[in-house]
Amino acid sequence: MLKSFRRAALATVITLTSFGTASAYAEPLKVVASFSIIGDFAQNVGGDRIALTTLVGPDGDAHVYEPKPADAMAMSKADIVLVNGLHFEGFLQRLVEASATKASVVELTKGVEPIAMKEEHAHEEGESHGHHHHGDTDPHAFQSIANAKIYVKNIADAFCVADAQGCDSYKANAEAYTRKLAEAETEVKAAVASIPQDKRVIITSHDAFGYFEHAYGITFLAPEGISTEAEASAADVAALIQQVKEDKASAIFVENITNARLIEQIAAETGLKVGGTLYSDALSSNDGPASTYIDMMRNNIATIKGAIMGS
Repeated sequence: MLKSFRRAALATVITLTSFGTASAYAEPLKVVASFSIIGDFAQNVGGDRIALTTLVGPDGDAHVYEPKPADAMAMSKADIVLVNGLHFEGFLQRLVEASATKASVVELTKGVEPIAMKEEHAHEEGESHGHHHHGDTDPHAFQSIANAKIYVKNIADAFCVADAQGCDSYKANAEAYTRKLAEAETEVKAAVASIPQDKRVIITSHDAFGYFEHAYGITFLAPEGISTEAEASAADVAALIQQVKEDKASAIFVENITNARLIEQIAAETGLKVGGTLYSDALSSNDGPASTYIDMMRNNIATIKGAIMGS
């Protein structure tokens, strides 16, 4: 009887030890995301199989971000680095070189159909501001939910290559999240459809919403180009004010990543009331209204509709 008990106890110890050893060696995939929106996508796909570091955090501006030593350290240890691409992250090449990372750098806009930046900003962006240069392509592809689905597929594919054992999990997570994205997109389209056609012209700080405009039919005017590094000149602002008067813009908004001063000046000169804050290139903090990508898209269209319709 005693021998049987000892054998059972020993078997239990061996079993527990085996499980402990297995989990100890299942290290999470070390993932670096360039900014908060991509970090949210990565977490939804990776779940608890990844250890995520996001470089440009909530309310941060990736256009003008200056990397810190801790960023280079995170990059040097990473298995995968997820970036937007299309020259969105002006700091990226310097950071890759400084960190000497061996990680795969995955551009999530692969497969996205890029759109050209608006003609009125082509000259100022084309002149290149410091190290940051977009050329003539708008990099803010994530402002279309259809494109967000492409980002998510690219992330799942990259995680599957790096961690084949977790591939089924990554694919299942990506599929579940893509369904949530589809639901959010239906809501955005319904909200836009409820706004009268002649009221769908609005003003924001910089030209970050081209893909939103292209996908959903809201026209965005902006004094600054697609990079916040390109400051608006007095002539740009005067031209925009004239355009607002001609196009009869319905509302004007500040962005979470930009200085509100310029928008407040335009609002004062056009008689438009500032309708709230839109989240363009970054999520809000956890206690804000746009702490996830889906919350951001819902919040933005609710803010736009509320300002235009007065509700």
